[in-house]
Amino acid sequence: MTTSPIIVAVDKHTLNDALSLADSLDPALCRLKVGKELFTVCGPEVVKAFHARGFEVFLDLKFHDIPNTTAQAVLAAADMGVWMVNVHAAIGSEAMTLCKQRLQAHGHDTLLIAVTVLTSMTQGVLDELGVVNSLDEQVLRLAKLAKNSGLDGVVCSAQEAKSLKQQLGGEFKLVTPGIRLASDAADDQKRICTPKDALANGSDYLVIGRSITTAANPTDKLKLILSEI
Repeated sequence: MTTSPIIVAVDKHTLNDALSLADSLDPALCRLKVGKELFTVCGPEVVKAFHARGFEVFLDLKFHDIPNTTAQAVLAAADMGVWMVNVHAAIGSEAMTLCKQRLQAHGHDTLLIAVTVLTSMTQGVLDELGVVNSLDEQVLRLAKLAKNSGLDGVVCSAQEAKSLKQQLGGEFKLVTPGIRLASDAADDQKRICTPKDALANGSDYLVIGRSITTAANPTDKLKLILSEI
């Protein structure tokens, strides 16, 4: 089990590309994230392949459905042996509580976290959706709901991490995407942060994709980031 805070987002289009990237990385230095596109293309096979290479896997499918369906999906992920799985906090407390209870009933210690507000979203998007809270208020509201439902943590922007850590405690895990080096492009993320600043703000795990995966040498880039933090 690695103690590295870095989770590499393996946003590849084929199994071969995903495995090629995994083979260029060291499971002692990072974990791997499997998202919707890769899982839709490859299914559980890619998770098994990453496990076989010694990686812990964050299955990032952001389940959002009725309580029993969501809980069964979370349980299926845990049965695959993934280290972490997530749901949308917007499914509400009943569904989140059931998900955690289902994991405990089957003896799984898989981390269960909830997505608050996607890091690609801005206040304008929330306004468009009819959310009356400010962006920061909405993130906090959903994070509190997740904690009160027994979840292990949330996905949030590193810009919100300091406030959440102060209000929700050190044991509540904060997983932050939108991590970029100062020299990297922001791409489609809006609320971004450097790795060093994210950890200083209270982030526990840093999800890093293109900064590493599009580098000429992903391992060298990973080691550079680790050296800076």
